[in-house]
Amino acid sequence: MTIRTASGKSLEEITLEAALAGDITAADIRIHPETLRSQASVAENAGNPQLGQNLLRAAELATLRDDEVLAIYEALRPHRSSRDQLEAIASTLEASGAALCAGLVREAARAYEDRDLLRKT
Repeated sequence: MTIRTASGKSLEEITLEAALAGDITAADIRIHPETLRSQASVAENAGNPQLGQNLLRAAELATLRDDEVLAIYEALRPHRSSRDQLEAIASTLEASGAALCAGLVREAARAYEDRDLLRKT
């Protein structure tokens, strides 16, 4: 398997010389979701299913813009979001193909509700 970046460059194309020449962009050093899925498979086969699941969620998030990921992170902090707001985030994630992340947001919403950590509306 050839490791590729989010921009499609191979790992071999990411060199110091290319960076110094200005031929490397931020997308060139972002990990590709397929690489994360491959790492998840290795982790699960090595007996670490929790790491595998984390890497699969990371693969889903790798398709989102940075500001979207940061907004989700902020929304998941205690007392920052209502149950309805977290459900809206989960629905948006699910619609964009991030079903595992959507499930995690819903799980967080239930846990926050049980612990009175949801924002009062």
